[in-house]
Amino acid sequence: MANKKTIFIAFAIEDEKIRNMIKGQSLNTNSSFEYVDMSVKEAYESEWKKKVRTRILRSDGVLVIASQNSPKSSGQKWEIQCAQEEKKKVRGIWAYKGDRTDIAGVNTMVWTWDNIAKWIDSL
Repeated sequence: MANKKTIFIAFAIEDEKIRNMIKGQSLNTNSSFEYVDMSVKEAYESEWKKKVRTRILRSDGVLVIASQNSPKSSGQKWEIQCAQEEKKKVRGIWAYKGDRTDIAGVNTMVWTWDNIAKWIDSL
C-alpha cells in the first residue's frame, strides 16, 4: 500500500455523492491508495475560510471534482484559489462521463481509480 496521503477534496455541494464514492474507495482494503478526507461540510459557517485554509495547508494535495455544478460553486472556486495560493498540487477529475466541464487553472483527468491512485502516489 502506498504511504497515507492527506487529500483535500474540493467539490460543489451538488456533487457530494461523488465525493462520498471517492471516500468509500479509499476505505476499500484492496485499494492501492489511502487518503484522509479533509473537506468541510458546513460551507457557509463563520470561520469557514480559516478552517478550509488550515485543512488545505495540512494536505498533500487537492483533488477537485469537476462537473457542471463547479462554475456555480463559490465555495469550490475559493478552495481551488486557496490551494493555488498555498502552492499545493491541484488535480481535477471529471465527475460524470458526459460532463467535461473545464475549471480555469485545474488540469483535469478522466476519473479512474488508477488515475487517482497515480496522482496521489505522486504527491
